[in-house]
Amino acid sequence: MQISALKDTVSAQEWQLRCDLAACYRLVALHGWTDLVFTHISARVPGPEHRFLINPYGLLFDEITASSLVLVDQEGNKLRDTTFPINRAGFVIHSAIHAAREDVQCVLHTHTRAGVAVSAQKCGVLPISQQSSFLMRSLAYHDYEGVAIRDDEKPRLQADLGNATYLMLRNHGLLTVGPSVADAFLSMYLFETTCQIQISAQAGGDLFTVDPEIMEFNAGSAKAQTEGQGGAFVWSALLRKLDRIDPSYKT
Repeated sequence: MQISALKDTVSAQEWQLRCDLAACYRLVALHGWTDLVFTHISARVPGPEHRFLINPYGLLFDEITASSLVLVDQEGNKLRDTTFPINRAGFVIHSAIHAAREDVQCVLHTHTRAGVAVSAQKCGVLPISQQSSFLMRSLAYHDYEGVAIRDDEKPRLQADLGNATYLMLRNHGLLTVGPSVADAFLSMYLFETTCQIQISAQAGGDLFTVDPEIMEFNAGSAKAQTEGQGGAFVWSALLRKLDRIDPSYKT
């Protein structure tokens, strides 16, 4: 697989974003959140145009590099020559969110077993863990409408997400948004862990729920856990881990 290096042909800002997004794909693979090639992470390129980077459809997440990411516009047109296609369902979901949320740079979507399992439960996310308390105040739900290939679903997806950070796609999976790649990743780590804990706890008997006042307190104090830095607090450590394993994401 021969992919032309883009580092010397794009701005330094775009190259850094490409490296962060490629790292995010590798980290998702490392944490076991992949569904072969069938989910997506996108990042909006800074500037007045609605352009964003998305995965080359057909590559496994642990194969993705900064140079292989595909730059598209809001209509799904590829803006640089590439032999790789993009996935229609991925484009519909991600373009809808990027169009509606100017505050969002990164959109991360998964189909993990725990995430899909909780998305199929009528109760949704339960207030049974410290992890759930950090996200429930910014959690939204979107009902399943089939594989997301129709543009007419976009307004409903946008309305359901609103200003939330976490979106549970019923019968489908999990989605997070963030002002940076690092923020979207940390939010997904929290969302996925919440779902794993819930499925495990439900297999063990009756559940204790967290007092609503404590839930509210925890939601308000979540920023203190990262000293107000959000995903940036852990991102450098995660990149160091990737560099020890395989630094090729930066090519």
